[in-house]
Amino acid sequence: MNKPKYLISACLCGIRCRYDGGSFDFPTLRRLVDEGIAVPFCAECAGGLPTPRIPCEIVTATDGTRAVINACGEDQTEAFENGAQQALEMCKAKGLYGAILKNGSPSCGVTRIYDGTHTGHCIAGRGITAALLADNGITLYTEEDPPTE
Repeated sequence: MNKPKYLISACLCGIRCRYDGGSFDFPTLRRLVDEGIAVPFCAECAGGLPTPRIPCEIVTATDGTRAVINACGEDQTEAFENGAQQALEMCKAKGLYGAILKNGSPSCGVTRIYDGTHTGHCIAGRGITAALLADNGITLYTEEDPPTE
């Protein structure tokens, strides 16, 4: 078995952990897990949120601070930050240098996230986990632009 190189959003390899209880199945990404090259991880579940869960989006205040608010108006920032910290700790503990993340997610968005209005509109930005990993030197990829193995 190969030494793991990447953290991967668990939902990208068929693990049913998305907010709606679903998952995606990208055979090429699932293969990375099957071959021991990637380690599946869901920051939202790790942060203590259930599956399924109320959809969340990042809201940015005028002072630049960010909060994660669900569609019912409840602040979920602490759970998202806790999950992000656990993702970083896993990367450090396993020597992972890259992360393949679900673009658009409030945790894992690499190049885009939803705009905080819960209307389906995306903006350029990073999710909570993606930002923390990038700030700590982890190279980010998406399901749309995965690493070449």
